Amino acid sequence: MPKIVVTEKHCLAQEEALARTKKLLDQVKAQYAGKVNDLHEEWRGNSGVFSFTVMGFSISGTLTVTARDVTVEGNLPFLAGGYKGRVEETIRTRAKQLLA
Repeated sequence: MPKIVVTEKHCLAQEEALARTKKLLDQVKAQYAGKVNDLHEEWRGNSGVFSFTVMGFSISGTLTVTARDVTVEGNLPFLAGGYKGRVEETIRTRAKQLLA
C-alpha cells in the first residue's frame, strides 16, 4: 500500500489548529458528497484516526496536531497508488488554507 505523509507547519495556538483540523473531514464530506462514504473519525487528545471510502477505495489514516504542525498520515489502496502525488498535493493545499 502506498503511504502518504504530509506535514504542514502553522502559527496558530495548538487548540485553534486542532479545532480547524477537526473541521477538515466535515468539509471533505460536504465537498465530495456522493463520492465519500462511511466516514468515521475518532479523536483522543491531539490525535485522530479516520477512515472512509471514496469511489470504492478504502482510505484510513491519522491526523496529529502539535504546537507547530499538523501531520496527516494514511494508506492508499495499491490501485490508487498512481494518484499519490495528487492526493498529497490536495492535502497540502487544503491544510495551508485551513491553517492560514
